[in-house]
Amino acid sequence: MLIGVISDTHDNRDKSRKAVEIFNQKGVDLVLHAGDFISPFNCKDFSPLKAKFIGVFGNNDGDRIALKEKFAPIGEIFSEAHRFEYLGKRFILMHQPILVEPLARSREFDVIVYGHTHSVDLRRIEGTLLLNPGECGGWLHGRSTVAVLNLETMEVEILDI
Repeated sequence: MLIGVISDTHDNRDKSRKAVEIFNQKGVDLVLHAGDFISPFNCKDFSPLKAKFIGVFGNNDGDRIALKEKFAPIGEIFSEAHRFEYLGKRFILMHQPILVEPLARSREFDVIVYGHTHSVDLRRIEGTLLLNPGECGGWLHGRSTVAVLNLETMEVEILDI
């Protein structure tokens, strides 16, 4: 089972469309968005997505009510950090990296996904995978990336788009 991971799209519609194409080509079953969509019109670019979708809001997301409404046909966006279990793995999805290391050390989660920093972070702490896919938008560092997590092997592929 594959999970697509994306963050910080920041209204870069071209990169968002390319990310969706990659996730569809890879055959991911679930896409996690770690926040900073920005505007509701960005939802159009995610509509071709063939996978289930879960997101959380970031600090720059504007019209949250409209974002929730526009994304409702493909998935759900949560206001804060979202804990869930998927195929036996315990996840927390958040935007800001507040307390990611203590959360990892707590051993409550198998995977912690976050965004906000616009930089790829891929490491393990006490058996917990910390994953920041970097920025899809590419506005801050000039590199647009997404990640694909293989739940069977717990290996992550960082993909430039």
